[in-house]
Amino acid sequence: MIHKTVALSFLILTGSFVMAAEVRQLLFSFPGADSAKEWQNINDGVMGGVSDGKFKITDTKTLEFYGTLSLENNGGFASVRTRAKQLGLEKGDLVVAKVRGDGREYTLNLYVNKPLIAFSYKATVQTKKDEWIEIKVPLDKFEATSFGRVVKDAGPVDPKDVNSLGFMLSDKKAGSFKMEIESIKVERAGK
Repeated sequence: MIHKTVALSFLILTGSFVMAAEVRQLLFSFPGADSAKEWQNINDGVMGGVSDGKFKITDTKTLEFYGTLSLENNGGFASVRTRAKQLGLEKGDLVVAKVRGDGREYTLNLYVNKPLIAFSYKATVQTKKDEWIEIKVPLDKFEATSFGRVVKDAGPVDPKDVNSLGFMLSDKKAGSFKMEIESIKVERAGK
C-alpha cells in the first residue's frame, strides 16, 4: 500500500510539473541587417527635445540601442520600438528579453492600437553594467502610462491589442547610453 501511495504521489507531482512546463516563443532576434526593418527610433524631438537615440544591428547579431540623452528643451527620452504588427500575446504571458546594459534604468514598453497620444504600458528594467541578464515581465505587471504619467483608470493591458514593443530611456540623467538586445521572447504556460 505504501508503494502505491508513493507511486501515485510521484505521478501527481510529475504530472503537475509537466502541465506547468513553460513554452518560449521567439518574437524578435537579429540575425542580420534586414532585422532593422522591423524597428524604429522615436526620441524627444517629437516634442522639441534634442536627445539622440539610435540603433543598429551588430556583427554579433544583437540590436544595439545607443546615443545621448539630453534634458534640454524639456526633452529627456530616447526610444527604440518595433513597427506595428500583431505580436500574438495571450493572457498570462511573460515578456522575456536578454539584454546587456550600462547600469541605467530603462523601461520595456508595450504599445496598443488605441487613438491615445503617447499611451503605452511600461515596466521598469534595471540593467547591470556590461552584463547579460534576462528580464522577465508578466503582462499583468505592465502599468498604463501617458506622457510618462501613470493612467489609473486604463485597466490592465489586453494582450490582443498589443501591436508593438520597445525600450525607452527616460531616467532624467543626461549623457551617453548603450544597451544591447539579443532576443525578445514570450513565455507561456504549456497547454
